[in-house]
Amino acid sequence: MIFGIDVNPMCTFRNAAVAGVLTTGLLLSGCSEKKQQAVAPRVPVTVADVVQKTVPVQVRVIGNVEAYSTVGVKPQVTGEIVGVHFTEGQDVKKGQLLFTFDPRPFQADLLRAQANLAQDEAKAKNAETENQRYSKLMEAGVVAKEQAEQIQTNHEAMVATVKADRAQVEYARVQLVYTKIYSPIDGRTGNLMLHLGNVVKANPDNPMVTINQVNPIYVTFAVPQQTLPEIKQHMAKGKLKVTATIQGQEDRPEVGTLTFVDNNVDQNTGTIKLKGTFTNTNRRLWPGQYVNVALTLTEEPNAIAVPTQAIQTGQQGSYVFVVKPDLTAELRPVKVKSNIDNQAVIESGLSAGEKVVTDGQIRLVPGAQVEIKNGGMQAQESKP
Repeated sequence: MIFGIDVNPMCTFRNAAVAGVLTTGLLLSGCSEKKQQAVAPRVPVTVADVVQKTVPVQVRVIGNVEAYSTVGVKPQVTGEIVGVHFTEGQDVKKGQLLFTFDPRPFQADLLRAQANLAQDEAKAKNAETENQRYSKLMEAGVVAKEQAEQIQTNHEAMVATVKADRAQVEYARVQLVYTKIYSPIDGRTGNLMLHLGNVVKANPDNPMVTINQVNPIYVTFAVPQQTLPEIKQHMAKGKLKVTATIQGQEDRPEVGTLTFVDNNVDQNTGTIKLKGTFTNTNRRLWPGQYVNVALTLTEEPNAIAVPTQAIQTGQQGSYVFVVKPDLTAELRPVKVKSNIDNQAVIESGLSAGEKVVTDGQIRLVPGAQVEIKNGGMQAQESKP
Protein backbone atom coordinates (compact mmCIF):
# COMPACT_ATOMS: atom_id res chain seq x y z
CA MET A 1 0.00 0.00 0.00
CA ILE A 2 1.32 3.37 -0.98
CA PHE A 3 -0.35 6.41 0.58
CA GLY A 4 -3.43 4.30 1.37
CA ILE A 5 -3.84 2.88 -2.20
CA ASP A 6 -3.98 -0.86 -2.60
CA VAL A 7 -1.64 -1.76 -5.42
CA ASN A 8 -2.98 -5.19 -6.23
CA PRO A 9 -1.45 -6.70 -9.40
CA MET A 10 -4.73 -8.30 -10.41
CA CYS A 11 -6.60 -5.02 -10.09
CA THR A 12 -4.00 -3.23 -12.16
CA PHE A 13 -4.33 -5.76 -14.96
CA ARG A 14 -8.15 -5.57 -14.88
CA ASN A 15 -8.11 -1.77 -15.12
CA ALA A 16 -5.71 -1.84 -18.01
CA ALA A 17 -7.91 -4.30 -19.88
CA VAL A 18 -11.02 -2.17 -19.39
CA ALA A 19 -9.17 0.91 -20.57
CA GLY A 20 -8.05 -0.91 -23.67
CA VAL A 21 -11.55 -2.01 -24.53
CA LEU A 22 -12.88 1.53 -24.10
CA THR A 23 -10.11 2.97 -26.27
CA THR A 24 -10.77 0.40 -28.99
CA GLY A 25 -14.50 1.17 -28.87
CA LEU A 26 -13.88 4.91 -29.23
CA LEU A 27 -11.55 4.35 -32.17
CA LEU A 28 -14.07 2.10 -33.89
CA SER A 29 -16.85 4.64 -33.26
CA GLY A 30 -14.78 7.44 -34.78
CA CYS A 31 -14.04 5.38 -37.87
CA SER A 32 -17.72 4.55 -38.24
CA GLU A 33 -18.69 8.24 -38.10
CA LYS A 34 -16.08 9.12 -40.71
CA LYS A 35 -17.35 6.31 -42.92
CA GLN A 36 -20.93 7.56 -42.56
CA GLN A 37 -19.84 11.10 -43.43
CA ALA A 38 -17.97 9.88 -46.49
CA VAL A 39 -21.02 8.00 -47.84
CA ALA A 40 -23.73 10.70 -47.74
CA PRO A 41 -27.10 9.74 -49.31
CA ARG A 42 -27.72 10.89 -52.87
CA VAL A 43 -30.45 13.44 -53.54
CA PRO A 44 -33.18 12.09 -55.87
CA VAL A 45 -33.87 14.53 -58.73
CA THR A 46 -35.57 14.69 -62.12
CA VAL A 47 -33.55 16.05 -65.02
CA ALA A 48 -34.12 17.31 -68.56
CA ASP A 49 -31.84 17.88 -71.51
CA VAL A 50 -30.75 21.33 -72.61
CA VAL A 51 -31.84 21.45 -76.24
CA GLN A 52 -31.06 23.65 -79.20
CA LYS A 53 -34.03 24.33 -81.47
CA THR A 54 -35.95 26.93 -83.41
CA VAL A 55 -38.29 28.94 -81.17
CA PRO A 56 -40.88 31.59 -82.09
CA VAL A 57 -40.39 35.23 -81.14
CA GLN A 58 -43.74 36.20 -79.63
CA VAL A 59 -45.65 38.92 -77.86
CA ARG A 60 -47.86 37.39 -75.16
CA VAL A 61 -50.83 39.19 -73.60
CA ILE A 62 -54.38 38.61 -72.38
CA GLY A 63 -57.07 39.09 -75.04
CA ASN A 64 -60.83 39.26 -75.27
CA VAL A 65 -63.02 37.45 -77.80
CA GLU A 66 -65.26 39.79 -79.78
CA ALA A 67 -68.08 39.03 -82.22
CA TYR A 68 -67.16 39.56 -85.86
CA SER A 69 -70.29 41.67 -86.20
CA THR A 70 -73.16 42.50 -83.87
CA VAL A 71 -76.67 43.58 -84.90
CA GLY A 72 -79.33 44.85 -82.53
CA VAL A 73 -82.67 44.06 -84.18
CA LYS A 74 -85.15 46.96 -83.80
CA PRO A 75 -88.58 47.42 -85.42
CA GLN A 76 -89.05 50.17 -88.01
CA VAL A 77 -92.81 50.35 -87.46
CA THR A 78 -95.16 50.56 -84.50
CA GLY A 79 -97.38 47.53 -84.11
CA GLU A 80 -98.24 44.27 -82.40
CA ILE A 81 -95.94 41.25 -82.63
CA VAL A 82 -97.95 38.41 -84.14
CA GLY A 83 -95.08 36.04 -84.90
CA VAL A 84 -91.65 35.12 -83.41
CA HIS A 85 -89.98 32.65 -85.75
CA PHE A 86 -86.89 31.65 -83.74
CA THR A 87 -85.88 30.63 -80.24
CA GLU A 88 -83.36 32.29 -77.95
CA GLY A 89 -79.79 31.14 -78.58
CA GLN A 90 -80.63 29.76 -82.00
CA ASP A 91 -78.29 29.99 -84.98
CA VAL A 92 -79.96 31.96 -87.78
CA LYS A 93 -79.05 32.54 -91.40
CA LYS A 94 -78.97 35.78 -93.32
CA GLY A 95 -82.47 36.47 -94.70
CA GLN A 96 -84.23 34.19 -92.20
CA LEU A 97 -87.59 35.49 -90.92
CA LEU A 98 -87.39 36.59 -87.28
CA PHE A 99 -90.50 38.66 -86.40
CA THR A 100 -93.90 39.40 -87.92
CA PHE A 101 -96.06 42.41 -86.96
CA ASP A 102 -99.79 42.77 -87.55
CA PRO A 103 -99.87 43.86 -91.23
CA ARG A 104 -103.54 44.91 -91.44
CA PRO A 105 -103.11 48.60 -90.54
CA PHE A 106 -100.31 48.91 -93.07
CA GLN A 107 -102.25 47.09 -95.77
CA ALA A 108 -105.10 49.56 -95.22
CA ASP A 109 -102.70 52.50 -95.49
CA LEU A 110 -101.36 51.11 -98.75
CA LEU A 111 -104.86 50.72 -100.22
CA ARG A 112 -105.77 54.25 -99.18
CA ALA A 113 -102.62 55.64 -100.77
CA GLN A 114 -103.28 53.73 -103.98
CA ALA A 115 -106.87 55.03 -104.11
CA ASN A 116 -105.69 58.61 -103.65
CA LEU A 117 -103.16 58.11 -106.41
CA ALA A 118 -105.84 56.81 -108.81
CA GLN A 119 -108.15 59.70 -108.01
CA ASP A 120 -105.46 62.32 -108.50
CA GLU A 121 -104.20 60.68 -111.69
CA ALA A 122 -107.72 61.05 -113.13
CA LYS A 123 -107.83 64.71 -112.11
CA ALA A 124 -104.39 65.25 -113.58
CA LYS A 125 -105.48 63.71 -116.87
CA ASN A 126 -108.50 66.00 -116.99
CA ALA A 127 -106.31 68.99 -116.09
CA GLU A 128 -103.97 68.11 -118.93
CA THR A 129 -106.90 68.02 -121.39
CA GLU A 130 -108.15 71.38 -120.14
CA ASN A 131 -104.71 72.88 -120.42
CA GLN A 132 -104.33 71.76 -124.04
CA ARG A 133 -107.79 73.14 -124.99
CA TYR A 134 -107.25 76.51 -123.31
CA SER A 135 -103.83 76.83 -124.93
CA LYS A 136 -105.48 76.55 -128.38
CA LEU A 137 -108.26 78.97 -127.39
CA MET A 138 -105.71 81.50 -126.18
CA GLU A 139 -103.84 81.25 -129.49
CA ALA A 140 -107.13 81.85 -131.28
CA GLY A 141 -107.85 84.85 -129.08
CA VAL A 142 -111.03 83.36 -127.64
CA VAL A 143 -109.91 83.37 -123.97
CA ALA A 144 -107.68 85.70 -122.08
CA LYS A 145 -104.09 84.82 -121.49
CA GLU A 146 -104.53 84.99 -117.70
CA GLN A 147 -107.30 82.38 -117.82
CA ALA A 148 -105.18 80.02 -119.92
CA GLU A 149 -102.24 80.43 -117.52
CA GLN A 150 -104.51 79.60 -114.56
CA ILE A 151 -105.58 76.37 -116.27
CA GLN A 152 -101.91 75.52 -116.92
CA THR A 153 -101.06 76.14 -113.26
CA ASN A 154 -103.86 73.83 -112.15
CA HIS A 155 -102.50 71.15 -114.46
CA GLU A 156 -98.97 71.48 -113.08
CA ALA A 157 -100.33 71.32 -109.51
CA MET A 158 -102.16 68.11 -110.27
CA VAL A 159 -99.00 66.60 -111.81
CA ALA A 160 -97.14 67.40 -108.56
CA THR A 161 -99.98 65.92 -106.53
CA VAL A 162 -99.75 62.68 -108.49
CA LYS A 163 -95.99 62.50 -107.77
CA ALA A 164 -96.69 62.98 -104.06
CA ASP A 165 -99.35 60.28 -104.16
CA ARG A 166 -96.94 57.87 -105.81
CA ALA A 167 -94.38 58.60 -103.09
CA GLN A 168 -97.04 57.96 -100.46
CA VAL A 169 -97.89 54.65 -102.07
CA GLU A 170 -94.22 53.65 -102.03
CA TYR A 171 -93.92 54.71 -98.37
CA ALA A 172 -96.98 52.64 -97.44
CA ARG A 173 -95.54 49.68 -99.35
CA VAL A 174 -92.23 50.00 -97.45
CA GLN A 175 -94.07 50.20 -94.12
CA LEU A 176 -95.87 47.01 -95.02
CA VAL A 177 -92.55 45.35 -95.81
CA TYR A 178 -91.26 46.42 -92.38
CA THR A 179 -93.94 44.29 -90.72
CA LYS A 180 -91.58 41.37 -91.33
CA ILE A 181 -88.05 41.45 -89.92
CA TYR A 182 -85.37 39.24 -91.44
CA SER A 183 -81.91 38.46 -90.09
CA PRO A 184 -79.29 40.71 -91.73
CA ILE A 185 -76.39 38.34 -90.97
CA ASP A 186 -75.51 34.75 -90.17
CA GLY A 187 -75.19 34.53 -86.42
CA ARG A 188 -76.50 33.43 -83.07
CA THR A 189 -79.43 35.08 -81.33
CA GLY A 190 -79.26 36.26 -77.75
CA ASN A 191 -81.86 36.98 -75.11
CA LEU A 192 -85.32 37.76 -76.51
CA MET A 193 -86.53 41.03 -74.99
CA LEU A 194 -90.07 41.16 -76.47
CA HIS A 195 -92.44 38.28 -77.02
CA LEU A 196 -95.57 37.40 -78.96
CA GLY A 197 -98.41 39.86 -78.34
CA ASN A 198 -96.26 42.81 -77.27
CA VAL A 199 -96.90 46.16 -78.93
CA VAL A 200 -93.67 47.89 -79.86
CA LYS A 201 -92.79 51.35 -81.07
CA ALA A 202 -90.72 52.14 -84.11
CA ASN A 203 -86.99 52.37 -83.44
CA PRO A 204 -87.05 51.88 -79.63
CA ASP A 205 -84.06 52.43 -77.36
CA ASN A 206 -83.41 48.73 -76.76
CA PRO A 207 -83.26 46.04 -79.43
CA MET A 208 -85.75 43.19 -79.52
CA VAL A 209 -82.87 40.72 -79.84
CA THR A 210 -79.13 40.92 -80.53
CA ILE A 211 -77.43 38.73 -83.12
CA ASN A 212 -73.70 38.01 -82.87
CA GLN A 213 -71.71 36.64 -85.77
CA VAL A 214 -69.32 34.11 -84.23
CA ASN A 215 -68.01 32.44 -87.33
CA PRO A 216 -65.52 33.97 -88.09
CA ILE A 217 -64.71 35.80 -84.87
CA TYR A 218 -62.27 38.41 -83.54
CA VAL A 219 -59.82 38.24 -80.67
CA THR A 220 -58.96 41.75 -79.50
CA PHE A 221 -55.81 42.49 -77.49
CA ALA A 222 -53.51 45.39 -76.64
CA VAL A 223 -49.70 45.42 -76.82
CA PRO A 224 -47.19 47.98 -75.50
CA GLN A 225 -46.46 50.78 -77.92
CA GLN A 226 -42.75 49.87 -77.86
CA THR A 227 -43.53 46.70 -79.82
CA LEU A 228 -45.37 48.52 -82.61
CA PRO A 229 -42.31 49.22 -84.85
CA GLU A 230 -41.29 45.55 -84.75
CA ILE A 231 -44.86 44.41 -85.44
CA LYS A 232 -45.15 46.73 -88.45
CA GLN A 233 -41.76 45.56 -89.71
CA HIS A 234 -42.81 41.90 -89.70
CA MET A 235 -46.30 42.68 -91.05
CA ALA A 236 -44.66 44.13 -94.14
CA LYS A 237 -43.19 40.67 -94.85
CA GLY A 238 -46.48 38.78 -94.62
CA LYS A 239 -49.38 37.81 -92.40
CA LEU A 240 -48.60 37.27 -88.72
CA LYS A 241 -49.94 34.28 -86.81
CA VAL A 242 -52.03 34.80 -83.68
CA THR A 243 -52.85 31.97 -81.29
CA ALA A 244 -55.59 32.12 -78.66
CA THR A 245 -55.49 29.65 -75.77
CA ILE A 246 -58.43 29.01 -73.47
CA GLN A 247 -57.49 28.61 -69.83
CA GLY A 248 -57.40 24.93 -68.92
CA GLN A 249 -57.14 23.90 -72.58
CA GLU A 250 -53.54 24.87 -73.24
CA ASP A 251 -53.01 21.81 -75.42
CA ARG A 252 -55.57 23.02 -78.01
CA PRO A 253 -54.80 26.60 -79.07
CA GLU A 254 -56.85 28.27 -81.79
CA VAL A 255 -54.85 29.75 -84.68
CA GLY A 256 -55.73 32.92 -86.58
CA THR A 257 -54.07 35.84 -88.36
CA LEU A 258 -53.50 39.46 -87.41
CA THR A 259 -55.97 41.57 -89.42
CA PHE A 260 -56.25 44.90 -87.61
CA VAL A 261 -53.93 47.47 -86.02
CA ASP A 262 -55.61 50.52 -84.52
CA ASN A 263 -54.78 53.94 -85.92
CA ASN A 264 -53.81 55.47 -82.58
CA VAL A 265 -52.11 54.61 -79.29
CA ASP A 266 -54.16 54.81 -76.11
CA GLN A 267 -52.60 57.73 -74.24
CA ASN A 268 -53.88 56.49 -70.88
CA THR A 269 -52.29 53.04 -71.08
CA GLY A 270 -49.53 53.44 -73.68
CA THR A 271 -50.87 50.44 -75.58
CA ILE A 272 -52.28 49.91 -79.06
CA LYS A 273 -55.26 47.76 -79.96
CA LEU A 274 -54.89 44.80 -82.34
CA LYS A 275 -57.30 42.17 -83.64
CA GLY A 276 -56.79 38.64 -84.85
CA THR A 277 -59.38 36.91 -87.04
CA PHE A 278 -60.20 33.24 -86.36
CA THR A 279 -62.37 30.93 -88.46
CA ASN A 280 -63.85 29.47 -85.25
CA THR A 281 -65.51 26.62 -87.12
CA ASN A 282 -65.76 24.55 -83.94
CA ARG A 283 -67.24 27.48 -81.94
CA ARG A 284 -64.67 27.16 -79.13
CA LEU A 285 -64.19 30.92 -78.98
CA TRP A 286 -67.18 32.86 -77.64
CA PRO A 287 -67.83 36.62 -77.45
CA GLY A 288 -66.72 38.12 -74.14
CA GLN A 289 -64.37 35.25 -73.32
CA TYR A 290 -60.84 35.96 -72.01
CA VAL A 291 -57.98 34.05 -73.66
CA ASN A 292 -54.18 33.97 -73.62
CA VAL A 293 -52.93 35.51 -76.86
CA ALA A 294 -49.56 34.95 -78.52
CA LEU A 295 -48.61 37.08 -81.53
CA THR A 296 -45.77 35.38 -83.43
CA LEU A 297 -43.43 37.91 -85.07
CA THR A 298 -40.70 35.62 -86.39
CA GLU A 299 -38.65 32.54 -85.45
CA GLU A 300 -35.24 32.32 -83.82
CA PRO A 301 -33.11 29.36 -84.96
CA ASN A 302 -30.58 27.49 -82.78
CA ALA A 303 -31.97 28.83 -79.51
CA ILE A 304 -31.03 27.16 -76.20
CA ALA A 305 -34.12 26.04 -74.28
CA VAL A 306 -34.92 24.23 -71.03
CA PRO A 307 -38.17 23.51 -69.18
CA THR A 308 -39.29 26.48 -67.09
CA GLN A 309 -39.34 24.19 -64.00
CA ALA A 310 -35.55 24.16 -64.11
CA ILE A 311 -35.26 27.93 -63.58
CA GLN A 312 -34.73 29.02 -59.98
CA THR A 313 -34.52 32.57 -58.67
CA GLY A 314 -32.06 33.75 -56.05
CA GLN A 315 -30.60 36.98 -54.76
CA GLN A 316 -28.16 37.07 -57.66
CA GLY A 317 -30.82 36.37 -60.28
CA SER A 318 -31.83 33.24 -62.17
CA TYR A 319 -29.90 29.99 -61.89
CA VAL A 320 -30.21 26.26 -62.58
CA PHE A 321 -28.64 23.11 -61.16
CA VAL A 322 -26.62 21.30 -63.80
CA VAL A 323 -25.96 17.58 -63.31
CA LYS A 324 -22.35 16.84 -64.20
CA PRO A 325 -21.18 13.47 -65.63
CA ASP A 326 -20.03 12.35 -62.15
CA LEU A 327 -23.60 12.88 -60.86
CA THR A 328 -22.80 15.95 -58.81
CA ALA A 329 -24.85 19.13 -58.89
CA GLU A 330 -23.41 22.43 -60.10
CA LEU A 331 -25.18 25.73 -59.48
CA ARG A 332 -25.06 27.68 -62.77
CA PRO A 333 -26.23 31.31 -63.15
CA VAL A 334 -28.27 31.81 -66.35
CA LYS A 335 -29.88 34.67 -68.23
CA VAL A 336 -33.43 33.96 -69.40
CA LYS A 337 -34.45 35.65 -72.64
CA SER A 338 -38.12 34.63 -72.80
CA ASN A 339 -40.64 31.95 -71.82
CA ILE A 340 -42.61 30.12 -74.51
CA ASP A 341 -44.98 27.21 -73.91
CA ASN A 342 -43.36 26.03 -70.64
CA GLN A 343 -39.92 26.44 -72.22
CA ALA A 344 -37.38 29.02 -71.06
CA VAL A 345 -35.14 30.41 -73.80
CA ILE A 346 -31.66 30.87 -72.35
CA GLU A 347 -29.53 33.75 -73.56
CA SER A 348 -26.38 32.67 -71.69
CA GLY A 349 -25.19 30.14 -69.12
CA LEU A 350 -26.01 26.78 -70.72
CA SER A 351 -24.97 24.67 -73.67
CA ALA A 352 -26.90 22.11 -75.67
CA GLY A 353 -26.50 18.55 -74.38
CA GLU A 354 -26.17 19.43 -70.70
CA LYS A 355 -28.69 18.19 -68.17
CA VAL A 356 -30.53 20.41 -65.71
CA VAL A 357 -32.58 19.52 -62.64
CA THR A 358 -36.32 20.10 -63.06
CA ASP A 359 -37.50 18.64 -59.74
CA GLY A 360 -35.76 18.21 -56.38
CA GLN A 361 -33.79 21.48 -56.33
CA ILE A 362 -34.93 22.30 -52.80
CA ARG A 363 -32.58 19.66 -51.31
CA LEU A 364 -29.61 20.46 -53.51
CA VAL A 365 -26.42 22.32 -52.70
CA PRO A 366 -23.46 22.82 -55.00
CA GLY A 367 -21.42 19.60 -55.18
CA ALA A 368 -24.18 17.36 -53.82
CA GLN A 369 -24.41 13.81 -55.16
CA VAL A 370 -27.65 13.18 -57.03
CA GLU A 371 -29.72 10.19 -58.07
CA ILE A 372 -31.63 10.67 -61.32
CA LYS A 373 -35.18 9.34 -60.97
CA ASN A 374 -36.06 9.54 -64.64
CA GLY A 375 -32.83 7.85 -65.87
CA GLY A 376 -30.83 9.01 -68.87
CA MET A 377 -27.33 9.32 -67.39
CA GLN A 378 -24.63 6.98 -66.06
CA ALA A 379 -22.26 8.13 -63.33
CA GLN A 380 -18.59 8.50 -64.05
CA GLU A 381 -17.23 8.00 -60.52
CA SER A 382 -14.26 10.19 -59.71
CA LYS A 383 -11.34 8.51 -57.99
CA PRO A 384 -10.55 9.66 -54.46
